[in-house]
Amino acid sequence: MEPLEIAPGLYRWEAGHPEWKPAEDWPQLVGCLLYELDERAVLIDPLIPAEGREEFLGWLDGRLEGRPVSILTTIRWHRRDRDELTRRYADPDVDPGSRPWNEIPKGVTPCRLKGAGEIVYWLPGVASLVPGDSLLGEGAGRLRVCPGSWLEDVSVDRRGLAVLLAALLELPVQRVLVSHGAPVLEGGRRALARAIGEAEAGE
Repeated sequence: MEPLEIAPGLYRWEAGHPEWKPAEDWPQLVGCLLYELDERAVLIDPLIPAEGREEFLGWLDGRLEGRPVSILTTIRWHRRDRDELTRRYADPDVDPGSRPWNEIPKGVTPCRLKGAGEIVYWLPGVASLVPGDSLLGEGAGRLRVCPGSWLEDVSVDRRGLAVLLAALLELPVQRVLVSHGAPVLEGGRRALARAIGEAEAGE
């Protein structure tokens, strides 16, 4: 899928996850982001599409040319093509042992979901929230908290995760750019509040 600019300097694309199987309880296509700040470009949970790979990399090279790059990961399962892109966009003027995925620039705020093993990124310049697996897009501007089966390796259950997510309601969220499912491009805070309420109610 061709990257779509959904706000100034904010691009989203989808790619087929190489480990996806028909029995999975999540869609094959997963969402990835490029966010362009004045002094740095940020990739979040990037995956290079298998189809049209070279065309995509050519597009990305053009967007990132001459800029330092941060590569951020919301959750450990989403390292995806991080290492390959780290090598591709390594800054020759920086210690080769440095880790660009540790570089969180101004304009990006990490919100840690303690006990859930996830970082949700807040992009205040474009009023966008970027979760990993904690929130799924349902389409029609709706979200839901991930199934309890996704939380077997962490220390919170679905209701506990909803409590952690409730802190994000303090933010003026317009968009919620999920990895799994359809992103919410307007009314994000309302959709987030509804998803949290449903999870707290056991729905």
